[in-house]
Amino acid sequence: MTASPQPYIEVDGRPATEADLRLRALDTYGHFTAMQVRDGGVRGLALHLARLDASTRELFGAPLDGDRVRHLLRNALGDTRDASARVYVHWPDGMADATLMVTVRPPVFLDERAQSLMSVPYQRPLAHVKHLGGFAQTHYGRLARRAGFDDALLVGPGGVVSETAIANIALWDGDSVIWPDAPALTGITMALLEPLLPSAGLPSARRKVVSGDLSSYRAAFVTNSHGVAPVARIDETVLPGDAAVLKTVTELYDQVTWDRL
Repeated sequence: MTASPQPYIEVDGRPATEADLRLRALDTYGHFTAMQVRDGGVRGLALHLARLDASTRELFGAPLDGDRVRHLLRNALGDTRDASARVYVHWPDGMADATLMVTVRPPVFLDERAQSLMSVPYQRPLAHVKHLGGFAQTHYGRLARRAGFDDALLVGPGGVVSETAIANIALWDGDSVIWPDAPALTGITMALLEPLLPSAGLPSARRKVVSGDLSSYRAAFVTNSHGVAPVARIDETVLPGDAAVLKTVTELYDQVTWDRL
């Protein structure tokens, strides 16, 4: 398959038909996971499979076989070694099993420049599930970019910070890496990095973070399937940054192995 800006889409192992796509356009109840594929490998593959299984159990009351997911990913990728891939899970009424849609796009490479975030008043429902129907995230992300920022920072009641529209956020207080203790999706990159930090001399903790205290932090970074990027500004608060901390975090992530599909 030749890389194209348009996604290649398969449903349950065959090229998607118009009927397949129509069904999914009308059914927004489901969940997905997004990954970068390099040389046929995926970082945190077991975590992706566990996420899909747990969400299928929660939303549809049944497990999802990881071997089936891997087979369908391999089938959709074909000879493509580097890609952005997503697995979507639906379970239409009356069906005996979940249906899986796999999309394949060209790979995305991290923009390593420092990010700026705009706070918005929003808390994702069922935040621990990577579910479909993210209208508000898209809306606030677009508003943030229109205002000259890179992404939106989701802030709930009481100014409690949770995540960005498309990533997890971590803050450095000079002693520890702080992950907001609030309803949020535990991203795969976050899940890979968090347990590695203490061994590299960076204590890691979950703690309540409120928007009014953001100026007390020295640095911040965001994580998603694209990797790790520094945050230089949140609203009007400019963070001093800490190049050594970011270097350590980035090197830790670069050392994570790519699991074979």
